[in-house]
Amino acid sequence: MGRVTERRRVVRIRNGAAGVRPDTLVTEEPLEIRLNGRPLAITMRTPGDDFALAVGFLVSEGVLGRAEDVQAVTYCEGATEDGSNTYNVVNVQLAPGVPVPDITLERNVYTTSSCGLCGKASLDAVRTATRFPGIAADPVRIPADLLGRLPDRLRAAQKVFDRTGGLHAAGLFTAEGELADLREDVGRHNAVDKIVGRALQAGLLPLTGSVLLVSGRASFELAQKAVMAGIPILAAVSAPSSLAVDLALESGLTLVGFLRGPNMNIYAGEERIDH
Repeated sequence: MGRVTERRRVVRIRNGAAGVRPDTLVTEEPLEIRLNGRPLAITMRTPGDDFALAVGFLVSEGVLGRAEDVQAVTYCEGATEDGSNTYNVVNVQLAPGVPVPDITLERNVYTTSSCGLCGKASLDAVRTATRFPGIAADPVRIPADLLGRLPDRLRAAQKVFDRTGGLHAAGLFTAEGELADLREDVGRHNAVDKIVGRALQAGLLPLTGSVLLVSGRASFELAQKAVMAGIPILAAVSAPSSLAVDLALESGLTLVGFLRGPNMNIYAGEERIDH
C-alpha cells in the first residue's frame, strides 16, 4: 500500500517572498470495516496497518479479545465498479463459535478523529463489555520523572511527522520507559486501534503493566480503548475530557494529562505515579 504521504504543489511565502515548491502531506483515505462481510463502520485514516486497525477497532467494540477470535482479515476485492481493489475495504471474519454482535445495534456510522461514544449508556456498555476488567488491580507503578520523559521519546520515534507535521501518534511503553510500539495516523483513535490490533494479533492482550501515551488530548474514546485493551495507565500531552476522567475513576485506569516534561496533572489512579 505505502500511501502514507503524498506530494502536492504549494505556494510558500517566507519573509514576504513567494515561491512554488512541492510539499509532503499525510494521506487521508476512508477505510470501511466489515464484520463477516457486513458493513460496520467507516473511519478516515492514514493507510497502513489496516488489518491491525480493523481488529483493534473490534477490540474496542467488545467483539474481540484474543487472536483466536479471528479467522481471517482480508481486503475486499471488487470494491469499485470496475472490480479493482481499492485497499480501502477490510473484512474481518470471525472464527467459528465467536458471537456475532447485532450490527443493527452497533456503531454502523462514519467516524472522524473526534468521534466517540458518549453518555451514561456508553459508560455502562464499556463496564459490562470489556474482556479485561482487572486493570484496577494492576500493580504497575512508574516514577513521575520517567513518565515525563516519554513524550520526547515518542516524538523522537515519529518518522512521518517529521516530513508532514500532520500526524497524531500513540506509543505503548513499558513501566521501565521502553517503547514497545508506536503508530502514527491522521486520527489519534486510529493510532491507538493500530497498537491494540497489533497486540491482539501477537497474542499480547491484555496489555497489563503498560503505559499508553497519546499526542493531543485524552478523549473518552481513547480512555475506553485503553480499558478495553487492559492498559492500566493512559497519558496525554494535552487535556482529558470530563467523560474520560469519569471512566478512569470507574474502571481503575490511571489518567494523566498535560504531560510536559516534569509537569503533569493526574486525574485518576495517582497511586501508580511515584512522585
